[in-house]
Amino acid sequence: MTLIKSISGIRGTLSNEPGEHLTPEALVKFTSAYGSWLKQVCGKENAKVVVGRDARLSGPMVDHLVCGTLLAMGLDVVNLDLATTPTVELAVVNEQAQGGIILTASHNPVEWNALKLVNGDGEFLNQAEGKAVLDIAEKGPIRYADVHHLGTEEKQPSALQQHIDMILELPQVDASAISEAGFKVVVDGINSVGGIALPRLLRALGVEQVVEINCEPSGHFAHTPEPLPENLHQIRQAVVDHHADVGFVVDPDVDRLAIINEDGSMFGEEYTLVAVADYILGQTPGNTVSNLSSTKALRELTASYGGNYYPSAVGEVNVVEKMKQQNAVIGGEGNGGVIFPGLHYGRDALVGVALFLSHLALSGKKCSQIRQRYPFYHIIKNKIQLTPDMDVDHILERMKQAYRDYPLNDIDGLKIHFSEGWVHLRKSNTEPIIRLYCESDDEASAQQLAREVMQTVEQFLE
Repeated sequence: MTLIKSISGIRGTLSNEPGEHLTPEALVKFTSAYGSWLKQVCGKENAKVVVGRDARLSGPMVDHLVCGTLLAMGLDVVNLDLATTPTVELAVVNEQAQGGIILTASHNPVEWNALKLVNGDGEFLNQAEGKAVLDIAEKGPIRYADVHHLGTEEKQPSALQQHIDMILELPQVDASAISEAGFKVVVDGINSVGGIALPRLLRALGVEQVVEINCEPSGHFAHTPEPLPENLHQIRQAVVDHHADVGFVVDPDVDRLAIINEDGSMFGEEYTLVAVADYILGQTPGNTVSNLSSTKALRELTASYGGNYYPSAVGEVNVVEKMKQQNAVIGGEGNGGVIFPGLHYGRDALVGVALFLSHLALSGKKCSQIRQRYPFYHIIKNKIQLTPDMDVDHILERMKQAYRDYPLNDIDGLKIHFSEGWVHLRKSNTEPIIRLYCESDDEASAQQLAREVMQTVEQFLE
């Protein structure tokens, strides 16, 4: 039984089994709650909502249900059809809409789908906004329009091109240098909207040699969609076989970016943000932000440029809030999520590609040589499957007592700082699991730290 309700939306599995899943009833219920909230906050009965989706198999069905529900509430829909998450976020602003819904379960497998809810600024709902939507879903009121006041729907096929044009206009994106470098680039679109967006962006940047794999947006994911090393054997081999300069992989909604070096090795998803931040800070020194589960390499890089680094709770909305508070010039998450406020406050793999290629072109170095500029810290990412009887808050409180003699940060779960590294424990917002992240200077010490903390957790679970 998998249905996860959070401040940023609702996510779950579609199943014909009885139980709590992302059913058609749930889709209508939460879409209606969002529509009711939107009309309340903007004061418009015919508010405009942008809707876009990734290419997963359930997408067309979910799109019909969501758009039909919005129309029944008297809301006007701008339907982008297949669109990346950042494309939808930008379209909310470009269309002067009051909100948006993105139909995607991001990195989750094909059985999942979700409603990601966006406000009128093209940003995910904050805690207060998200709670208000969840309250309406449980308590109401929800009022639908009469036949004379139903909403209207229009298609908007140019949203992706507008997104690309905005990237090309950024002063930090050097399309001339990218074109002159003559890069050959391999892209893996995981059979979703990245297969449409990435090749089009690369050609707009002047990359003439683009090798496309898994770029047909069929929704039949060629591999597990999360862009982790164990899922990326195909593109790593393709980069070597095609003698490419770099490879890019995204998740199904294109807000996470993984990079492959020219020798087929992983650049490291933690270092996507580090490399882009290096390029931005070299032009505009300032502050940076990443979440508590991200590498300490960004903190060290920021200090080397004379700026200040600030950690945030995990989740894009939390990173964005901290970035605004600290006037950060770049930020994001260690899962390959780059947030560049010069374009918009949202994770965006497309702007990440453009900025990284500018960095690579202007450096005159190979991709693996760029990676050598940054420390090789080792991060371990484990998970503990949750069961209905687990009290996560109680477990974390006991962990806090067990490690009370160490520096602790409890703004999001529990982060424990050891002399040789750190361990972060937190309940996932997207899966029924506890995440355990650990970073140290080398693999052996990271494994040891993770093992020790995991054993303590398991004792409390027993």
